[in-house]
Amino acid sequence: MKVNCDKEGIEKASKIIDNGGIVVFPTDTVYGIGCNPYNKESAKKVYEIKSRDFSKPFPVLVYSKEIASQIAEFDEISEKLVEKFWPGQLTILLKLKDEKLKESLNLSDKIALRVPNHKCTLELLEKCHYLIGTSANVSGQPSFFDPQECIKSVENYDVFVDGGTITSKGESTIVAIEDGKIKIIREGSLSKEEILKV
Repeated sequence: MKVNCDKEGIEKASKIIDNGGIVVFPTDTVYGIGCNPYNKESAKKVYEIKSRDFSKPFPVLVYSKEIASQIAEFDEISEKLVEKFWPGQLTILLKLKDEKLKESLNLSDKIALRVPNHKCTLELLEKCHYLIGTSANVSGQPSFFDPQECIKSVENYDVFVDGGTITSKGESTIVAIEDGKIKIIREGSLSKEEILKV
């Protein structure tokens, strides 16, 4: 099923997610694919669709810092970073405190979280709070910015939320805080310099 980024489309998509469905959706970086992260079977399906190695954990998109705080712990540095860059293209690795997510996403003690800066994604997240948020492509293949190309290439999802063509500088930058220092795990659209300035 394909829906638009309007009230009706978001409503339909959020119901499908609640029922364990897989959604393809626009973000501020690329088209993403995901599901309810608490649903282990749905998460497994996303791994299969992407042909992704099960040992590589998925990042999770959240609606707000407040919701992120319910599942993960922030320290002084991570607080400053998300204050500056959320919503936006920063993914941050935080200490996970939600045992249910450890189980469903097969995580150890860390989770990668991000609040995306995209109206449509935020409206969807406002309804469902959390979404696995990984690029909608087969692992190792290029990401999609154009909805038509994405629809043609990605299979086995339940609902496609069409947000038009995404204009983006690429994927999010991933950081971790280790021993009170910022460690850049993947430099994406946010530069190392911009992050270290904070």
